[in-house]
Amino acid sequence: MPSRRKPAPSWATPLLVAANMALFVWLAVGDPAALLPFLQRWGAVPETLFSDQGALRALVDGRVLSLFTAIFVHADWLHLTGNLLFLVIFGMPAERALGPWRFLAVFLTCGAIANLAAAFSLQDSQATVIVGASGAISGIIGAYLALFPRAHLGFVLPLGLFLEFVRTPASLLIAIWALLQVAFMWVGPEFGAVAWWAHLTGFAIGIVFALIARPAIARRLRN
Repeated sequence: MPSRRKPAPSWATPLLVAANMALFVWLAVGDPAALLPFLQRWGAVPETLFSDQGALRALVDGRVLSLFTAIFVHADWLHLTGNLLFLVIFGMPAERALGPWRFLAVFLTCGAIANLAAAFSLQDSQATVIVGASGAISGIIGAYLALFPRAHLGFVLPLGLFLEFVRTPASLLIAIWALLQVAFMWVGPEFGAVAWWAHLTGFAIGIVFALIARPAIARRLRN
């Protein structure tokens, strides 16, 4: 029987949005000369993680944490805005189903593993630094698809002088998004060193996590 308790307000998604925005603004108003050293220290750097003795050194000096910290660093406003838009759209309903702590676990785990996969795929690229929440948000999108395979999303389309409210299956939008990731993965060099493998890895792990956790989530929603 569904729970009659009023659901607790979602706080994890707004917290993640605020953290990403705050760090971006802090870097934007800071010393430009300090930006590159900051990215190299807190972004995921394939050369550090996979070079000779790189993995051991990364464990010893704590740079393996960059797989997590890189999630909260973004290159520009377009990068940040696109990520946060998808985080709000899919994160709020996913958090309500998963609960805030499980939601954070999905976000951080998918983000870190996605960054690791991206670093592995880009280890031959010189001076590459992987940053952004794309892998983590891809994990949330994957979890959303697994939890709500029949859900619909509503959005407004500008049609000439009028605005039209349209509802479409979320699975269709996610399928289009996933196909774009596959396409961009193969033509990635034309767009720069974009970590498309991070998107696909995070998406897959999010699906697996949600499928494994579905019984626990069902019990949580019944209580």
